[in-house]
Amino acid sequence: MHMADALLSTSVGGAMCLASAGAIGYSVLQLKKEDVSEKKLPLMAVVGAFVFAAQMINFTIPGTGSSGHIGGGILLAGILGGPAALLTMAVILIVQSLFFADGGVLALGANIFNMGVIPCLVIYPLLFKPFLQKAMTSTRLTIISIISVVIGLQIGAFGVVLQTLASGITELPFATFALLMQPIHLAIGLMEGIVTASVFAFVYSVRPEIFANVLNGSSLGMNISLKKLVVAFAILTLVVGGGLSLMASEYPDGLEWSIEHIIGDTELEGNGTLHALSESIQGVTAFLPDYDFADGDGKGTSVAGIIGSILTFALAGAIGLLISLCKKKEKVTA
Repeated sequence: MHMADALLSTSVGGAMCLASAGAIGYSVLQLKKEDVSEKKLPLMAVVGAFVFAAQMINFTIPGTGSSGHIGGGILLAGILGGPAALLTMAVILIVQSLFFADGGVLALGANIFNMGVIPCLVIYPLLFKPFLQKAMTSTRLTIISIISVVIGLQIGAFGVVLQTLASGITELPFATFALLMQPIHLAIGLMEGIVTASVFAFVYSVRPEIFANVLNGSSLGMNISLKKLVVAFAILTLVVGGGLSLMASEYPDGLEWSIEHIIGDTELEGNGTLHALSESIQGVTAFLPDYDFADGDGKGTSVAGIIGSILTFALAGAIGLLISLCKKKEKVTA
């Protein structure tokens, strides 16, 4: 559901960038109040890398000629908490946009909002967290994972429709676009919900304390080892990004599929100075556009998966470390 720049006007794209920047700033402030311990830093890095790799796998939606991939917002929030999850998702989307030309630069704010702010700062605190705080069991975790993912993706998909409407994209009539976007993303959401619930089941079996501590806002005790979990996610990331990504469906994703059913093509043509600037920026920074080498024969997919995962790991970890160091410095000077 990565939006291209052509789906947004300059004003709407700029407004969404400001909205997402505000949400990111809020998340940083929240994390400075919470305990961003050394134990949470490797989790931010490795789970972020895993979500990056997992987003490369488009799974076919049977009988539709469409495909989808996980968003990962609820997956990140369930393990890291809402604010840390949003920062990690922002890193993933920035890496995808700048280095792989997946999602426009002008549309970056909208993509962060639809795929990050909505699940991490709205669905997680208002639905996922309250449901589990009443009673934490593996069954309840599975149920709320699927429900949260589906609702979050439905709102995010409708956000895309509203943003194109506000941008005056007349090629995509509101009613027609919405009637295509919502059902296909319902199917995608159900599949992502199952994937998210499966990952949570694994984490719960290894370290149930993670969910308890995130839900209660407390820190992980020094006696709790996350080594096994971090290593497992690292291995999964390499397997998914370097191997399973080669098996991704070639069908257009839910957004492209919806657009194609209206205009007969998966993409719109952008126009305007900022649209051209965005394209030129990606022309310089995207060293593996569309997760492949320049010849586009698919041989670069594994390389893109591994490099992208490493970049996400490094940047997400660095952001967490920076926040942790700033917090420690404030304590010393206080």
